[in-house]
Amino acid sequence: MVTLTTFEISVMFLALFLLLLSSFVFGKLFEYIKAPKVVGEIVGGMVVGGSVFALLLPNLFSNIFYAFEEEGKILNIFYQLGLVFLMFSSGVNTTIKVTKENVKKYFLLFIGVTIIPILLGIPFVKFFENSFIGDANSSSAFMIVFLISTAITSIPVISKIFFDIGMMNTKFSNMVLTVSTIQDLCLWVMLNLSINIVETGKFNLVVLIETVFITIGLLVVAKILEWYLTKKNIKINKNILSISFIILFLLIYLLTKLNINIMYSAFISGYILKAILPKNCKEIEEIKNIGFSLFVPIYFALVGLQLDVIHNFSFSRFILFFFIVFSLEFIGTVVLMWFTKLKRKTVMSLGITMNARGGPGIVLATTAFSYNIINIEFFTVLILTTMLSSAIAGYWLRIVKEDIQDDA
Repeated sequence: MVTLTTFEISVMFLALFLLLLSSFVFGKLFEYIKAPKVVGEIVGGMVVGGSVFALLLPNLFSNIFYAFEEEGKILNIFYQLGLVFLMFSSGVNTTIKVTKENVKKYFLLFIGVTIIPILLGIPFVKFFENSFIGDANSSSAFMIVFLISTAITSIPVISKIFFDIGMMNTKFSNMVLTVSTIQDLCLWVMLNLSINIVETGKFNLVVLIETVFITIGLLVVAKILEWYLTKKNIKINKNILSISFIILFLLIYLLTKLNINIMYSAFISGYILKAILPKNCKEIEEIKNIGFSLFVPIYFALVGLQLDVIHNFSFSRFILFFFIVFSLEFIGTVVLMWFTKLKRKTVMSLGITMNARGGPGIVLATTAFSYNIINIEFFTVLILTTMLSSAIAGYWLRIVKEDIQDDA
């Protein structure tokens, strides 16, 4: 078995140390100024990456992050594990609660934040394609990614904001999180389709249908298992942590064999594990803690590391793109929710809150970039859009929370 030298191992640990330290420090700093922690963790990566460290001390940067040939591959393992734990946690936190009393409002909000932005975004695809398309040169895959970017909402970031400002389990937060869950499920299916187009070179309707049916089937199976285990009072009480990791990695492997990518497989795995393990299972929280203490911060820092706002970046194109996608989702939400009995301030808040792209926006950018669907400039634009939209939502909700939390 080929192994690393002592020098290579030590440099590897130095790189991980800098990534973790920077993401931790800036994450705490952004929490202190009441901004989303994820934004700070990405900024931390930018500081030790191409936007600051590599610019000021290029030789030292190369000696740490490009010290030997395999270092990039090893860092990519941490990157992929961070993505897996992030999407796993999103799956664990996914709860779909729709009742007869709120089904109309939830349906209108879903159409407003998903269907309308996607339809209104179609004319802008060709406008940005020449500047943003990746080396895969797939117009179809690019169009899907672009349209997803117009209509995506972050469950983890919004949940964290709700927890921080005391709005969790209010009528407003339940509406946002339920609709975001359904929305993200649809968009992950679309992203899986775009990846398949790049890998096979063609649009495959069969794969799309398979993904939809597999998703629905697994969600139903999870509910049946949850019902059966509850009815029979069967509880898994021993070795839950080890069993959870075994199931997680096995499910990811099996689902990838069914043409479902790793990112979406981790999401589905989290949802299934939540269903079959005891409610309020502390071991699930331990898995999430392991991920969010080590792998997820490194993932976000590595995202920031890749950003280069000095070269290959147009600030004017970023501003234009941000204005368009923010406006599309805001307009779609406000227009449809105006026909409900909600307060105007609540309707405006839904338009701003559903624009918070957070983790899913970052996953979209990193996944599309890794498959060469988009180029480095669009990758940077998507990450910056995610950071800015999440910060705006966080600050806005702190201002209006008392007026909107029970109006939904």
